[in-house]
Amino acid sequence: MKQTTSTAYPPPQRITFSSYEQRLPWLSILMDAYYVTDQGISEAIKREEKQGKILACAQGCATCCKSHETIPVYPLELMGMSWYAIEVLGVASNKLGNTLRNDLITQLKHLDSLQSCPFLLNNSCSIHPVRPMACRSFNVFNKACSEGEDAYYTRRKDVLTPIKHYQDDAFTIMLPFYGVKNKAERRRMIKTGGMHQMAKVMRDLNWSTLADKMVAFDITQK
Repeated sequence: MKQTTSTAYPPPQRITFSSYEQRLPWLSILMDAYYVTDQGISEAIKREEKQGKILACAQGCATCCKSHETIPVYPLELMGMSWYAIEVLGVASNKLGNTLRNDLITQLKHLDSLQSCPFLLNNSCSIHPVRPMACRSFNVFNKACSEGEDAYYTRRKDVLTPIKHYQDDAFTIMLPFYGVKNKAERRRMIKTGGMHQMAKVMRDLNWSTLADKMVAFDITQK
C-alpha cells in the first residue's frame, strides 16, 4: 500500500471489526466501501500536494461538522453509525459512549435546532471509524475554515474534489446490499446518479431513539 506524504491525512487502512463482521455481513460491505473511499481521498490529497497545496484539516478541527447542514448519509451508512453507537460505544464501561448518550439526550430536547452533527463531542467525531463518505471526502487546503465557514461556498478552489472512479467503486460495492446485484444495473445506477436518491440529510434524521437503544443494549450485556 502506498503511503501518503501528507502530515495530516493518515495512510488508508481497511478498518476491521472481525467478530462483528462475522455476525453482520453488511458491515464488511460498508467497511470495504469506506476503504476504497479512503484510498481515493488519499490519492486525491497527494495530487493536490504535488501542486503545492497544504492540507489544513487536522485533529480537533470540527468547523465543517458544525457548519454543514446538509451532510448526506446513505441507508447502509446509517446502519453502521447506529450499530457503532449502540454496540461499540453503548456499554456502561465506555466513557465516550456515556458522554455521547447523555449529549444525545440533551441535544434531542431541542431537536429542531441542532447546532452540529449529533455525533460531535468536544470537537471530535465520536463515530470516526464509521463516519459517512461525505465526511471522509470533505478536506480543505491552505488554511483551516473560519468559525461558521463552509469552504465549499466561500473558497471552492481550496476544497478537495474526490476522484470520481474511487467514489463510483465505493458505491458499486454498496449496491448489492440494496439488492442491485446485476453489474449492468449497478453501472446504470452509478452513471445516472440513482444511488444518490437513497441519501438522507443527517441532521434531518430522527435520532431520538438512539440514546434509548444504547441504554437497552447495555442492559442486555449485564
